Amino acid sequence: MKVSILTVVYNGAATIRHCIDSVLGQDYAEVEYIVVDGNSSDGTQEIVRSYGDKIAHFLSEPDAGIYDAMNKGIQLATGDVIGILNADDFYAYPSVISDVAEVLASGDFDASYGDLEYIDANDATIVRRKWVSGAYKAGAFLNGWMPPHPTFFVRKEVYNAHGNFRLDLGSAADYELMLRFVHREKIRLAYVPKVLVKMRAGGVSNSTLKNRIAANRNDRLAWKINNLEPRFYTLWLKPLRKIIQFI
Repeated sequence: MKVSILTVVYNGAATIRHCIDSVLGQDYAEVEYIVVDGNSSDGTQEIVRSYGDKIAHFLSEPDAGIYDAMNKGIQLATGDVIGILNADDFYAYPSVISDVAEVLASGDFDASYGDLEYIDANDATIVRRKWVSGAYKAGAFLNGWMPPHPTFFVRKEVYNAHGNFRLDLGSAADYELMLRFVHREKIRLAYVPKVLVKMRAGGVSNSTLKNRIAANRNDRLAWKINNLEPRFYTLWLKPLRKIIQFI
């Protein structure tokens, strides 16, 4: 099973090396690594190029945002499975991809996901939040559940069948894609009960009240464009579920 890992980046010189090293340090043999850069001007391009042919594909050009860059990477991917790791994030241990591949191969699964830790932006040893996803149950999205997107590994045939990221939903594009794949299309999902990814705290959608309101509006639109009906409490539970991540 060939696994394509995609990293998108724009002016990420401060963190991109840590991200790349965590991918190249994986013990799984069949990894295709793709980096899509938005024409960075801070030295990011030079850092990526310094890895030479260890990176299978490096594309650097202006884009329409992070999800446009992800869509470009998905088109480049030739693996059976695609994982997306942002430039601020890194894999928690060297056998993450091996564990994912083993789980996906153990049953008739279309995708897998795991747990995630939010770490301090300046000190990777400090854990600020822990997102324990738990095993998926049918209808969980109605109760505000979603898996952490950086831990979401999906067979390429699922993207081919059900589409890529929409560019009109802002930071809710990953939520909409997972809602579409898991809740609407009912792909077969496996849970890896381990912390797979460590993410630096400070996500855009939750950085201000204004951004949180905009994210909630786009979450609602995600249901509407998929002809789905949330419960009256669904999109209030979604941010409230994050409270337990601090406990």
